[in-house]
Amino acid sequence: MAEDLPGAGEQILLAGLGNPGPEYSGNRHNVGFMVLDELAARVGGKFKAHKSGAEVLEGRLSGQRVILAKPRSFMNLSGGPVVGASRFYKVPADGVVVVHDELDLPFGALKLKLGGGDNGHNGLRSITKSLGTKDYYRVRFGVGRPPGRQDPADYVLKDFSTVERKELALEVDRCADAVEALISTGLVTAQNTFHAG
Repeated sequence: MAEDLPGAGEQILLAGLGNPGPEYSGNRHNVGFMVLDELAARVGGKFKAHKSGAEVLEGRLSGQRVILAKPRSFMNLSGGPVVGASRFYKVPADGVVVVHDELDLPFGALKLKLGGGDNGHNGLRSITKSLGTKDYYRVRFGVGRPPGRQDPADYVLKDFSTVERKELALEVDRCADAVEALISTGLVTAQNTFHAG
């Protein structure tokens, strides 16, 4: 068994970040939710409201027991529901995998890592503060930098462009594949497979 598996092969909490509500559903900031929806389809179940403040789905993915979680709070308050779910299901920080949008990667590029800073991402900042550690896994989905002088905060709350939307389903599917690789083969193997160039 790979030593760099999230949760050392026990239950794994997969958390996708986004903002709740239909008006945000196509936003760049909500790509974490999109990937979780794809993973839910693979698990074969439906999200249900949970007392942690997240929508959750329990099941198996790539032979691993997983809890999928989408916080029902806004992005900058993601930590409460993620930590609530991790405590309820007794998943330690190193068994938590967070899927989120990343401005510093071009559209569709993926980076997987354990630990690190929040890079200005309010969702990650909230989770790090609530967990009390930076040592959880991140799957970063590139959304690219805003054009010209557009405020990054405004940019991530806009829908993907027409050109991006043509590729979005494929890229979300690929990101879901990366999450499955991470939990089944470990971080290094997944990085070697999914990191570009």
